[in-house]
Amino acid sequence: LPRLLKPWLAHAVEARAPQTPSLPTAPLAGEPSLATAPRLIDPHEEAAPAEAPSPGDALALPHVHARRVDHVARAQGLRELGDLSGAVTELRRALHDDPGATDALAQLARTARLSGDTALALDAYARLAQAEPTDAGALVQQARLLVAQGRFTDAVPVGEEALLRNPEDAEVYQVLGRAHLGANELSSAILRFQQAVHLDPEHGHALNNLGFAYLRASDNARAVEVLTQAAALLPHVAYVQNNLGVACERLGRLEEARAAYAAATRLSPRYVQARVNAERVARADPGLALPQAPPPAAP
Repeated sequence: LPRLLKPWLAHAVEARAPQTPSLPTAPLAGEPSLATAPRLIDPHEEAAPAEAPSPGDALALPHVHARRVDHVARAQGLRELGDLSGAVTELRRALHDDPGATDALAQLARTARLSGDTALALDAYARLAQAEPTDAGALVQQARLLVAQGRFTDAVPVGEEALLRNPEDAEVYQVLGRAHLGANELSSAILRFQQAVHLDPEHGHALNNLGFAYLRASDNARAVEVLTQAAALLPHVAYVQNNLGVACERLGRLEEARAAYAAATRLSPRYVQARVNAERVARADPGLALPQAPPPAAP
């Protein structure tokens, strides 16, 4: 049997109940009938709620099995087969067996995120952050998901908690800056992006976000400076080139703006905003009104 099919086979074997021999339909001669035999019940006996959900635990999936099962290994096999839903189920079973299993929590968060179950991924990252109280990684991932959902005010306290755990991680400041930027808190966003760049001067995405925040604040000279650095570090990212074009155009540096817009449209022919900007600047008069910044497009 191929190795990757073993998780399914093991699950099928485990779920199969043992067969019990059927009783005769009529009592044999000389034997007492079992049809009217009374059932002895212990009034103090309580059924064990084996399938009842664990109170307050939305991640664990209750189940029973006759022998110990490596649900994490099963999940890995199912994920390799492309069965993300089955992998999520196995990882939730693993958490029922061991609620503090950080490996299962981390894999559940990643797998749920891949499968599109953002709510489950957020819960898993939150639990992982509790299980690893000195590590900021789970909080950073949780904040990124919140930002991606547009929940900027929810992302800020998560990012602040990550900052307390690891104040030397540039990614913490990057995600905090994105949360503040999404909430239109420009001064806080600029500060966080500056701190990210201070810790990692070659963080191209943080430089791009800082430049975009400067554009939003109409600080165009600083925007050109940092976006030029971002474009050099990320030469194949179209939206960075487009942002640089906007900054140059605002300062009246039309030739540089044309070059940046041309690079953006070449890198991404379907980038509508860059194409519109390129067409406008191609026929622009230096005395025309300067363009507004495009919407943010930062990772």
